[in-house]
Amino acid sequence: MQHIALSTGISLDVVTAGDPAHPAMIFLHGFPESHRTWRHQLPEFARDHFCIAPDQRGFARSDKPKGVDQYTPDKPVADLIALADHFGIDRFTLVAHDWGGAIAWMAALQQPGRIERLVILNAPHPLIFQRSVIDDPAQRAASQYIRAFRNPELESHIDRIGLEAFFDTSFAKHVDPALIAPEKAAYLDQWSQPGAITAMLNWYRASAIQVPEMDEVISRPAFLDARFPPVTMPTLVIWGMQDRALLPCQLEGLDALVPNLTVVRIEDAGHFVPWEKPEAVNAAIRDWLAAN
Repeated sequence: MQHIALSTGISLDVVTAGDPAHPAMIFLHGFPESHRTWRHQLPEFARDHFCIAPDQRGFARSDKPKGVDQYTPDKPVADLIALADHFGIDRFTLVAHDWGGAIAWMAALQQPGRIERLVILNAPHPLIFQRSVIDDPAQRAASQYIRAFRNPELESHIDRIGLEAFFDTSFAKHVDPALIAPEKAAYLDQWSQPGAITAMLNWYRASAIQVPEMDEVISRPAFLDARFPPVTMPTLVIWGMQDRALLPCQLEGLDALVPNLTVVRIEDAGHFVPWEKPEAVNAAIRDWLAAN
């Protein structure tokens, strides 16, 4: 673990593994996690890659700048590029889950010259996600938690019930208890850092994604029906098919937006597929890297 000051003005805790002379892989976690999302991937891929896994801004002991505007997606995209620059890395394979995946999709669209290959795990393409939240009642229902996370009163509620109760009611009940139990202390330690809960939630508050109420009619964003730029690099999407927040509809039409696309469905995994089914994830990435 290193604490690295980036050119964006943010300092991040960053775990590295492997030989810096090897090809680089950068791993981006999502909510409500840390670099530990990748605890089963880093030892595997460090055998022949230089692996870099930051705790992103707002998480764990990385910097937590104040203000919702500090968490708009362009900020962590800039952190990602600054992190690669810090290590003198021009092109890299980007591996990302959940909110990390949202940042990875944006980085792939905006910085295609830097990202050699893209690996996405249970993180929706922005166009498909916004379209489905408006048009697909099941996905709209599954996304209502985002409205709750954007509620400015949520921190007061968490203060009242305590972090452990929040862990048990909002997170642990969605995953295998046997898998999450050994990690509970680490989550509570990271969430208890000053400002962490608000900073993590600010990722949702800063997002431009519109999540209507179930019976709400909204004006359809023009970009949903306009031409959308393609993601041009070889892309692997791994999807835990039991994800209850991001439904399999997120894979529909993805091939039209990502010409060089491979999709691997893991039928018996949920949202947290990197550590729910690490052997299947590692095998899928290995096979794909060998072909790309």
